[in-house]
Amino acid sequence: MSQTARTIIVIPCYNEETGIAIEEYSSFLEANSEVLICFVNDGSTDSTLLILNTLKDKYQNQIHILSQENQGKAEAVRTGISYCNLNFNHQYIGYLDADLATTLEEFIELEKYLIGDISFSFGSRIRKIGSTIERETSRFLVGRIIATFISQQLDLKVYDTQCGSKLFTKNTSELLFEEKFISKWLFDVELFHRMIRFHGKENAIRKMYEVPLKMWVEKGNSKVKFTYFFKLWLDLYEISSNYKK
Repeated sequence: MSQTARTIIVIPCYNEETGIAIEEYSSFLEANSEVLICFVNDGSTDSTLLILNTLKDKYQNQIHILSQENQGKAEAVRTGISYCNLNFNHQYIGYLDADLATTLEEFIELEKYLIGDISFSFGSRIRKIGSTIERETSRFLVGRIIATFISQQLDLKVYDTQCGSKLFTKNTSELLFEEKFISKWLFDVELFHRMIRFHGKENAIRKMYEVPLKMWVEKGNSKVKFTYFFKLWLDLYEISSNYKK
């Protein structure tokens, strides 16, 4: 019989041996027995898998580990969500970055917004009074340029499509993650395009909720190479062309 959980968090991992905070994961799992975490080891070449297995030894019923050859973040997330949807009974499923730039505690609060018609809630790194958003200034400025362009492409008033903190109802996740993504890194943009494709723009807007984060702290180095900034625009063009057919 399939294991039952309220929420499943899929966490893609590529060479995260210095970024996995065992104490933070342990503390969260101790306090949230109805939550499962599915780590997807995306071809790591360091000690990531060893660290994950150490966590699993302690929380056998709450941690699951999948391993695959390196395919990029998009496919790692899709692999994890597809596997969990097939093998577990749950209400909600989403994904989060392994370094916990968004804390697990704040991520789980996204559940509160999945009410009524809303089936997709996501964190947003909005700098405002009362929040702590720590990000390198250059990345923040470049990110705002890209985010503004993406918002215009989608024709949606969305501030932050790229924050790696997103939660869905199980049914919505089954729709959004069935097909492979065009881009390894901009798949978040494709999720919004797919919501519009499946539900129409007005209904999609009613089904999504953007949640300003109380805290987001940049940790370590990005896995996205700086040179991707130039290919990024080609990816956005391909995404736009594909979803607007």
